[in-house]
Amino acid sequence: MTLRPETPPARVCLLRLSAIGDTCHALFVLRALQAAWPKTEFTWIIGKLEARLMVPLLPEVEFIIFDKRASFTEWLRVRTLLATRRFDLLLHMQLALRASLLSTLVHAPVRLGFDRARARELQWLFCNTHIAPGSREHVLDSLLGFVRACGVEPGRPQARLTLPADALDYGLEIAPDDRPTLLISPCSSRPVRNWLADRYAAVASHAVRRHGMRVVLVGGPSQTERLMGEAIASGTDVSLVNQIGRDTLPRLLGLIQRATVLLTPDSGPAHMATLVGTPVIGLYAATNPARSGPYGSLELCVDRYEAACLKLRGKPSTALPWTEKIEEPGVMDLIGVQAVTERLDEVMRRRGFG
Repeated sequence: MTLRPETPPARVCLLRLSAIGDTCHALFVLRALQAAWPKTEFTWIIGKLEARLMVPLLPEVEFIIFDKRASFTEWLRVRTLLATRRFDLLLHMQLALRASLLSTLVHAPVRLGFDRARARELQWLFCNTHIAPGSREHVLDSLLGFVRACGVEPGRPQARLTLPADALDYGLEIAPDDRPTLLISPCSSRPVRNWLADRYAAVASHAVRRHGMRVVLVGGPSQTERLMGEAIASGTDVSLVNQIGRDTLPRLLGLIQRATVLLTPDSGPAHMATLVGTPVIGLYAATNPARSGPYGSLELCVDRYEAACLKLRGKPSTALPWTEKIEEPGVMDLIGVQAVTERLDEVMRRRGFG
């Protein structure tokens, strides 16, 4: 269904709690609607972690932050915040039942959700209108269906971000202009999607020896990420800059913006890079890059998803659900070092480094 209000809505509420990558996709929805409806006030209900990235980037947007650990006190707090608020339109862009229950606190006559076929976890019950059906789309393309359902043609996705000064300064400090920078964000939120430390180390060695690159490791403060960083650094005799656990999300975005290229598995930083136009060499075997890869760098992904489907499911990807994940131990072993270094060489040629 397409909504065609005679005048743009005065107040719109977006509901997308998580994860980092999906909130990056939701930002493109917001920007498309802001461009079409410049006088509309937008409120975004978002998760606590994701707010750390988005709040500094979008000062013109009102954020209502919801802690997804969701104690009863937290539900009461958000209910109180929303009790007297009225919106013209709710964009319910998350399929989790928790998000749908939270949506009942939002007062809006028009509640736009996914089409019935994609509205998993009973999301369709919480909405009174729906985007056009779609199948086998990239996650971002499916979310842009919300824009089209509002009678707006989104055009090419644009983030239009001005990063905070602190983030810009941090990026320049870690990655000055003296040489190109390979940023490695080695870990996903799901360890089974992580590549092997010795293979990251081999790519780092290639980057330094072949291209004279600065190699910077980034990631969160978890023990898994710290141990991965230490293993990569100890697996090569070239010099690396290890920033794992040392930055905030806005600072990380500032560093990503400075990088020549980012190397990462299916992770939030892959989509953060899309926001700032940094090329991404995505490592995909456990998940399908055609569905969830870095939108602006799909052709740079090292894609072994089809091989994983055949080896571990015994079927081609076309015979499996579009959302199928091959999250089996060892699946990322299907990605070899040479395939990654060839992508890196390609990026360096494209960017004029020979």
